[in-house]
Amino acid sequence: MRSMFDASVQTHTSSDLGQSDVESVRQLAQAYQTMCHELGKAIVGQSDAVEQVLTAMFCQGHCLLVGVPGLAKTLLVKTISDVLHLSFKRIQFTPDLMPSDITGTEVIEEDRTSGRRVFRFVKGPIFANMILADEINRTPPKTQAALLEAMQEHRVTSGEQTYELPEPFFVLATQNPIEQEGTYPLPEAQLDRFMFMTLIRYPTPADEILIMKQASSGYSPQLSRILDGPKILQLQKIVRQVPVAEHVFVYARDLVRATRPSEAGTPSYINDMVQWGAGPRASIYLILAGKARAILHGRVHVTTEDIQKVAHPVLRHRILTTFSAEAAGMNSDKLIDRLLADVPRQRD
Repeated sequence: MRSMFDASVQTHTSSDLGQSDVESVRQLAQAYQTMCHELGKAIVGQSDAVEQVLTAMFCQGHCLLVGVPGLAKTLLVKTISDVLHLSFKRIQFTPDLMPSDITGTEVIEEDRTSGRRVFRFVKGPIFANMILADEINRTPPKTQAALLEAMQEHRVTSGEQTYELPEPFFVLATQNPIEQEGTYPLPEAQLDRFMFMTLIRYPTPADEILIMKQASSGYSPQLSRILDGPKILQLQKIVRQVPVAEHVFVYARDLVRATRPSEAGTPSYINDMVQWGAGPRASIYLILAGKARAILHGRVHVTTEDIQKVAHPVLRHRILTTFSAEAAGMNSDKLIDRLLADVPRQRD
């Protein structure tokens, strides 16, 4: 079974990178800067969201994009697929969408010469490198669950047959935080499958002027292709080989354990404001995201600052607050801010 828990064993036994891998790290850091430049031709601002999506991709993770309509969530995903030269499919989630509409279905075909009828599997839109699950909370749980096996195992089962998905494979889902009437909130188990929950925020005043100028003119960006599927797979392997110091492991562990009520050493406000804290998958994702962030910034070692920078997108959807916390205006992001200030860390 392919799982993050199996893959995480590599993070504890990483050896120093070889000379060729160090060169690959340098090339990836340069490619990241070039990708940001190319994406900037179509996406104005949103640098944090771009970094988080690319970080998740190089960790073999999936990303949940949350933002109000009109903030270019779909355009962001489509532009990244163009720059990375990956196959792209967009699935619009609606209340009447069925699981087979995503994964595919078997159809009966008749051989004209023999008259024999056979079943043939017709692949659904999930058979692509990059999947945009648009407004994933608009479809019932049965259809949402159809993504679970694909996201975790990178394969689809139909009847007695199992079909492998193309590699690399990423699911980038969008969710509208308003207009929740008639929607189906993702259960905690499925939220946990997403490495990051990335918030797409309103643009700055200067960015909004530039957006208006581009959208109201004949501007059409010409994007250069930076990477391809095989190169991304190679870089994903290098990410897992990045060495991590013991104190960074300790800090990631302590940060995650501090989110759990009734855990020894947990701050008192966590016991009052949190129903459920983050599980071990959060610890794994903090380390993997720290590795990817280090490489994207041209470093071959992970620091506690890297862990802090990825703490919000990793933890915000894994902390379930109490009613009293919500009544007091305290959400998971504010709790993470307090934990980052309170959990001690060794300076790198």
